[in-house]
Amino acid sequence: MNRREFLQCAAVLLGSAGITPATFALTPEQMTYLAAADDYVKQPAKLFSVGQRAIVAAAAEIIIPRTDTPGAIDAGVPHFIELMVQDWLNDEERAIFLNGLSDLETRIPQEFGKSYDQLAQEQQLAVLEGLEAAASDSPWYVQGNVRRAFISDAPFICQLKELTIWGFFTSEAGVKQVLRYNPMPMKFDGHYPRNGEDSAWAPFAFFS
Repeated sequence: MNRREFLQCAAVLLGSAGITPATFALTPEQMTYLAAADDYVKQPAKLFSVGQRAIVAAAAEIIIPRTDTPGAIDAGVPHFIELMVQDWLNDEERAIFLNGLSDLETRIPQEFGKSYDQLAQEQQLAVLEGLEAAASDSPWYVQGNVRRAFISDAPFICQLKELTIWGFFTSEAGVKQVLRYNPMPMKFDGHYPRNGEDSAWAPFAFFS
């Protein structure tokens, strides 16, 4: 099993997903791994400091804020991010993330007089937009590259966004309250009626 497949398994475990062949294709190696794995969602995360956890939580919430649907914090995304960085990124990827997080931790108080998580939401968004502008030449931002291969040396902001979105849409809150959820096996119907405001179907069958 390659590392990307392991990452898929981690997302399944953290999201407490019940997978059927009709809803998600897993390799035999992934099925074997999942069958023997512990309850990953209850595993403690030990990588970030208290201050770093606050920064990651605030940044994730800016990326997917709570509105009339849950936000990143409601879905447990900060914990997901820490476990991914702690257990699943390789040394190079982890160093990129931790260096980016350290930059926020040290630079923002110097510029604003307070930590990132204590800034107004408009300021938090402006900081992330600045990181995006600085990273805009990364292949991660290639237009239309929505099914790209995993970019191992993507900048910190790209890692943060990818892990936030991934964690949210593999969480129970993201699946049941944002995507359209149907726990029964589905089949393709090219004539199924769809309204303009309908969200995408959840790719997993989740349970409480």
